[in-house]
Amino acid sequence: MNYKRILLKLSGEALGTKNETFDISVLKNLTEQIKSLQDDFGVQIGIVVGGGNIFRGHISESLGFGYDTAAADYMGMMATSINALGLTTYLNNNGINAIMQNALLFEDISPKVDKNIAIEALTNNKIVIFGGGTGKPYLSTDTAAAMRAIDIEADAILMAKNCVDGVYTSDPNANKDSEFIPELTYQEIIDAKFEVADTKAMKLLKDQNIDTIIFNMNKQNNIINLYKNLESKKTIIRG
Repeated sequence: MNYKRILLKLSGEALGTKNETFDISVLKNLTEQIKSLQDDFGVQIGIVVGGGNIFRGHISESLGFGYDTAAADYMGMMATSINALGLTTYLNNNGINAIMQNALLFEDISPKVDKNIAIEALTNNKIVIFGGGTGKPYLSTDTAAAMRAIDIEADAILMAKNCVDGVYTSDPNANKDSEFIPELTYQEIIDAKFEVADTKAMKLLKDQNIDTIIFNMNKQNNIINLYKNLESKKTIIRG
């Protein structure tokens, strides 16, 4: 791959393990890969991180939210902000210059999203980490990733998925006969209603010159292997 500016979409689970909200070995490997992308491939990197390691929808059900999904969505956005702040701090403490922007107003923690400042930071080889999702309820962090990729004029979104290495004709965990699809268009994803990525995100990207690469976040050195063309199992989505 030769994308020079990317938006890396990580789920919250990508920062930890089943038993740990944040796992140092996982963060160390992610940091090493980011450094290699910068030093060896000259890549400029924005990151959108989810919040699933801290808050998931089933928790809101346990709290009795019922149909108040907006409140649950805001809790999820605050969880992404915790992850963004944690990742920003970890990268800076380990020799990688990173800044954080947030779609929510947390003036004592980070500035709001500003695409011009983000692009300037990327041009100066800083990592830009976006927290707070879209800042609005009823939208996923996949949609936030699409919005931020458009903002920073990214060449591609690298969308890491939990235990999923691309797009299949059906759920491969439930159907052993499901077929892997290595390449699609955004319109094909929208028409077929594949659940691997949020439809709103696909619609936003359909008319943009931005590719989306869906790959498995659980494999060691997965991001670098994409750039070295060592990872054959991935789905590329184009306009």
